[in-house]
Amino acid sequence: MSLEWLAAWSWSLDGLRDCIATGIQSVRDCDAAAVATVACLLVLFAWYCYHVGREQPWPYASVSSLLQGGGEAGGLQNGYAYCQSPECVRCAHHEGLNQKLYHNLQEYAKRYSWSGMGRIHKAIREQGRYLSSRPSIQRPEVFFLPDLPTSPYFPRDAQRHDVELLERGFPTILGEFEALSKAFSNCGLPQGWKLNGTPRGEWLTFYLVNQGVCVPGNCRRCPRTYRLLGSLRTCIGNNVFGNACISVLSPGTVITEHYGPTNIRIRCHLGLKTPSGCELVVGGEPQCWAEGRCLLFDDSFLHTAFHEGAAEDGPRVVFMVDLWHPNVAAAERQALDFIFAPGR
Repeated sequence: MSLEWLAAWSWSLDGLRDCIATGIQSVRDCDAAAVATVACLLVLFAWYCYHVGREQPWPYASVSSLLQGGGEAGGLQNGYAYCQSPECVRCAHHEGLNQKLYHNLQEYAKRYSWSGMGRIHKAIREQGRYLSSRPSIQRPEVFFLPDLPTSPYFPRDAQRHDVELLERGFPTILGEFEALSKAFSNCGLPQGWKLNGTPRGEWLTFYLVNQGVCVPGNCRRCPRTYRLLGSLRTCIGNNVFGNACISVLSPGTVITEHYGPTNIRIRCHLGLKTPSGCELVVGGEPQCWAEGRCLLFDDSFLHTAFHEGAAEDGPRVVFMVDLWHPNVAAAERQALDFIFAPGR
């Protein structure tokens, strides 16, 4: 075997070794780049899920999680969510409110679509004029959506599914109220109840959902009623105009005439205890509650309620829940949930 041949063979082996090493390094570099790319994509996906979840929170937590949960949510006092922010659209009437609402609408449209937003766009741009020019019989304090049919009261067919579901749940809701009422004594207001200001008498409320925010401690005490809320198709549970509570008027109570904040909702009262001498007056038209029956009305009309019965008649008790006005379209509901989300 000649020296020239051995030298050539050695050179070939060295070249082959170098090629193999270069190939392995290239594969390693490709693998590292692929891993880095996948890791970046996973981080971006996790951030997106977190961001969307923050912007579009679910209106209801599971009942089991509430039953297992701990203390009250932030901002709650005596089981009731008090407004702590001067930016709250329900409590702060300031000159920049319309600009803030328009900014929220633009942000929604950029993320989703301008489709179906014509009426909301018109409402926000002309909100000052709408609120100031409304007749005294109907004057929502925060937001007026134009071109909605107006009436002090609505027929049951306006939200038939939810009305029938609530009326079937009457024994359940009444039973949980009666369990709550056992906590009343002369020692003070039981945990979770709120005492509202009235010219005379007592008006108490026990909120499950207050201004679009679930009150966990109260929901744990009324789990079956809370489950029923989650079954309603048109319950407003994800913006500041949505509430659900037990409302109690003691004999001799009068609620001052007032307007609700908006005309996009229908307020539903399910009668639990309705003694004689009790009336609801909306837009100058009186109505009486009936046990086990729903009464639907537009609380953006001037309204009041009173209980003129005797002390032995006991309190008037209703379960109150806010439902969407039937003429607010699905796309508008989604946008209004975004624009008026709690804390936005």
